[in-house]
Amino acid sequence: MGLIDAGFVTPTRGARNALRFTFQDLMLMRTAHELRQAHVSPRKILRSLRRLKSTLPQELPITGLRVTAIGDNVTVRDRQGHWEVDSGQLVMDFEVAPVQGSIAFLQMSVQERDAAEAGPESWFARGAQWEIDDPARAEAAYRRALSLAPDYVDAYLNLGAMLCEAQRCGEAVELYDRALQYCPDSALMHFNHAIALEDQGRLAEAVASYELSLELDPTLADAHFNVGRLEEQLGDARGALRHFSAYRRLSS
Repeated sequence: MGLIDAGFVTPTRGARNALRFTFQDLMLMRTAHELRQAHVSPRKILRSLRRLKSTLPQELPITGLRVTAIGDNVTVRDRQGHWEVDSGQLVMDFEVAPVQGSIAFLQMSVQERDAAEAGPESWFARGAQWEIDDPARAEAAYRRALSLAPDYVDAYLNLGAMLCEAQRCGEAVELYDRALQYCPDSALMHFNHAIALEDQGRLAEAVASYELSLELDPTLADAHFNVGRLEEQLGDARGALRHFSAYRRLSS
């Protein structure tokens, strides 16, 4: 209510006179709550936010900033830097560590900075480069790419293939299960999922996954061949013949 009275949030009234807040209102109230969790007094929060609002240009919304607490002081981080609201003093961020009794300032190396700023495509390229000579490093790069882009199809495919080649088929199945939540329309994802299931001896599930890949791309000749082979093992001669015929037709 203090935020409402101070004009920081302006809810409308809904059914039965209930308060209705915008997404930006909720974000600002969450910020105020985090400041209270940091043991900043409500009076200081309102005073600091009021002072902050009075210094901002009209076109810059207060919720576009990151408002935090250092000790009992309210601070703001924006594109211009990190500063204290009440005094306007800049807050300097230093990471320090003792070295033989003195203080040393730690700086990122060029390589560390490049890695921190790299996007998913860059991590994917690194993974592809390291696959043969350094599989562990390649796996870490693919996983980093996926952490940045959870729908990165090629990263899933390459990493899953690596896991299967390393006889880690259970991990590959789990990876593809997660991948299909983000990439359900990838025929190759279903195809590779089927291969991993087959390697685990889960033949009926593998057949179902191959069939899903063929629904998305009926021209996948290898999927027809694999389904035919599995259905032959499972005793479905008619189904096997149908898929073998499709394989020969597509391969001719």
